Parts: sequence; C-alpha cells; structure tokens
Amino acid sequence: MDKKRIELRNVHYTYNKGKSNKEETLRKIDLKIEQGEFISIIGRNGSGKSTLAKLLNALIVPGEGTVYIGNIDTKDNNFIWEIRSSIGMVFQNPENQIVATSVEEDVAFGPENLGIPPTEMRERVDGALKAVGLYEYAIHQTAFLSGGQKQRVAIAGILAMKPKCIVMDEATSMLDPEGRREVMETVRELNRKHGITIIHISHHMEEACLFDRVIVIEKGSIIMDGKPNEIFSKVDVIKELGLDVPQITELLYELNKNGIKLPLDIGNIEEAACKLIKVIMDECGRDGYSN
Repeated sequence: MDKKRIELRNVHYTYNKGKSNKEETLRKIDLKIEQGEFISIIGRNGSGKSTLAKLLNALIVPGEGTVYIGNIDTKDNNFIWEIRSSIGMVFQNPENQIVATSVEEDVAFGPENLGIPPTEMRERVDGALKAVGLYEYAIHQTAFLSGGQKQRVAIAGILAMKPKCIVMDEATSMLDPEGRREVMETVRELNRKHGITIIHISHHMEEACLFDRVIVIEKGSIIMDGKPNEIFSKVDVIKELGLDVPQITELLYELNKNGIKLPLDIGNIEEAACKLIKVIMDECGRDGYSN
C-alpha cells in the first residue's frame, strides 16, 4: 500500500453497538484518498459524515473493516500519536479549539506537547502563522480575533505539527461569509503550495464546488463520488437526498425547465453567462433580429 494513502476497507461503525435495534452509522465504506487531494464530503444531518471524520483521526475505530493511514491500521494503539499528528482535525466551533491567550502560544501548544525543541518550535510556529496569513498577529490575544481568524489559528496549530492531512468537520458552519472565505482561501493555499490533503465536511454547497472531488454520503454509505460539476449536474438526485445545489446550478436547472437549454455541469458564473448569451444570440438570429 502507498505509505501516503488513506484507505478505508469495508468499514462499518455503530454507536452503542451492545444495545438492540441500533442501526449502523456507517456501512460498507470503501474509500481511497491520495496524498494532496482536495476533497469535500457532503450529506444531510445524520448521514455519517462526522463519524467518518473521527475514524480518519482514530478518535474512534471501526467495528468492522479497517482504516489505514499509510501502512498503519488505526486499531493499532502503538501508533495512535503518529496517526493524530499526521491527520489534523479542525472542528465546528472555533471558540472550543483555542487553548491559550495569545496566538503564538496557542499555535505552539501542539508542538510543545510533542516535545519539539524550542528552536525548532519557534520555526514551526512562525512558518505555520505565515502559511495561514496571521504572522503579524503572533502576539495578539486570541479573545479579540474574529471567528475566521480563530479557525485559521486552529489550522496553524495543526500545521505546526506537520500533518499530511487536515480534516475539517463543519469548520466553517459557525462563521460569517467573510470568515468562510478566509478559511477556504487558506486551505486551498495549503493544498496547492504545500501538498497537504484537505478533507472538508460541509453543508455549504457553494464551498463544495471549490473542491476537486466531492463525496456524497447518505444513510451511512457513499452513494456518489466525482468532480463537483458531475455531482451537482444530477440536480434531481441531489434534491431527493434533501440537499441543495449551488446557486448557479439551481439557476441553470430552472432555465432548463423553462425551455432554455443549458448544460447543468457549468461550475462558475462567467461560463454560465457566456453560454446564456450565446443561446440568446442564437435565438435572436433565428428570429431575424440584429443590432
């Protein structure tokens, strides 16, 4: 197996397994994630997204099947800290992830607990803060940061431990639009410049469109896996799952229902506008209009 790959093989998980009439939260999950991928996982509440995230970080282990982080089976307790230093987690509430009063102290918390020497720790903290665009905030008090800045501090704290992958479990759901934009720009930069695998669990379909690969989970199973334009072009299927589609896709869908035929796999406003203008110009030409 590729030492950099994350792989789940026939994974099942059930909470309170000992009790009767408990449905599986995850079932028959087979998934491969290569180093450097940029992935969004979507699904309605209770679909199993957060459970999958916890399995990747060994916060829980599968009841059946195997989760491999590289060549390491997450059930092997001898490697638990190696797993958790290579797979960083960013959670929903930024307030719950801040442990220190200053930005640089918070970012240093993880490396300090790993026993990193002071000189190297200084380099890691500075590098992590530069990577998330908060180097000038190093001595600021964390209490006075915005929600988006706090999430970026949380990401910096993970970066200081040099992970191969960052899993973001609804990490933008409590942020305003500006905070979400800040975080999305940060993780895209980390992926492109540093090759860090990003796995982003979200309810925001506009965010999911920004990723290279979208995985859809329903009732504990992976039911769709592909590029954003492929996934969201299946509008009827997405809506049947109780999910929204991006606004641009919704617009194209409604135009199609009203006789204006445009492809549904257009992923950005500029391309949609060009296609729509072409359709209008073609219609004008057929009707005999000209400038």
